[in-house]
Amino acid sequence: MGLLGGLRVLDLTMWRPGPYATQLLAQLGADVLKVEPPGGEPMRAFRGHFDLLNRHKRSIVIDLKADAARCRELAADANVFVEGYRPGVADRLGVGYDAVRAVNPRIVYCSISGYGASGPLASLPGHDVNYRAYTGTVPPDDGGHEFPVADMAAATMAAFAILAACHKGGGERIDLGMADVLANWAGTVPVTSAPPPGGSGPGRGRGPVPGYGVYPAHDGGKVSLGVVSEDRLWSATCRALGLDHHAGLSFPERLSRAEELDRDISEKIAALPRDTVVARLTDAGAPVAPVLSPAEVRTVDHFQQRGVIDGSPVRTLLDPPLPPGRAPDLDGADGWTHTPTE
Repeated sequence: MGLLGGLRVLDLTMWRPGPYATQLLAQLGADVLKVEPPGGEPMRAFRGHFDLLNRHKRSIVIDLKADAARCRELAADANVFVEGYRPGVADRLGVGYDAVRAVNPRIVYCSISGYGASGPLASLPGHDVNYRAYTGTVPPDDGGHEFPVADMAAATMAAFAILAACHKGGGERIDLGMADVLANWAGTVPVTSAPPPGGSGPGRGRGPVPGYGVYPAHDGGKVSLGVVSEDRLWSATCRALGLDHHAGLSFPERLSRAEELDRDISEKIAALPRDTVVARLTDAGAPVAPVLSPAEVRTVDHFQQRGVIDGSPVRTLLDPPLPPGRAPDLDGADGWTHTPTE
């Protein structure tokens, strides 16, 4: 039956972070029901990835725009509800925290987003490469496409937070930002006087699709772009960089012309300073982030407001994590008192 046998998890997530979090629960025996849109989640186009991240689950198709009530009915019988939309989307679809809690006050409701539900960066779109760039965890010469550290770290932290809430007895709201987890990790490393990333590096993003990866700017800084299959993010990127003639290309067309398109993006970015590129792309709604050094990460207002660098990356509504404290002394009196059992 597994350690989590009897735990019912309603999973509305897509791509990698949420599905991996719920798979961790499924592997320990939880009954995970995956809610997919008509036609299935986009990750099914990358079947090798999809199969690895969705083992031990069941699936149901629900068009939330037309039948959110069906999803809420399922939530009424669930212990855990996990969603991975940008902040505000779940509410608009009728499956936000308040709507779900109304039918199940003891639900553990977990939201996994790029930058969390609050803070100056909360509404920005993005993918793994952007969260690593903003948190100083992209090596200077990294193309930004190898191991998806932010995705997997956030998924693991989400599973941990969900189980902590279940252990308490349910009834919790978890707000987990992928970038928060990496910023918290970065906070465990002493800050040095190393200069910001720059200098030589890859001449183009080198990601799996055009518009995904790390790109050098004119002033030696670098930016990350996180376009995958999303047409609106591709269009926003092109228009911000003056590549309007590429803006209407479909995802299959972009895949077939990846090298050419990525070269065009690289050339446009290479002609501008890093902060100018970030400002233009951010204003256009594109998934962009500056590649920051660990020292720069500590100056980002978003992470300061959310208190994640020196505090916990897990944010809960009813029982917040403990504030930063001191480390225990060796052989000190910091342990608990043992009470013998009869």
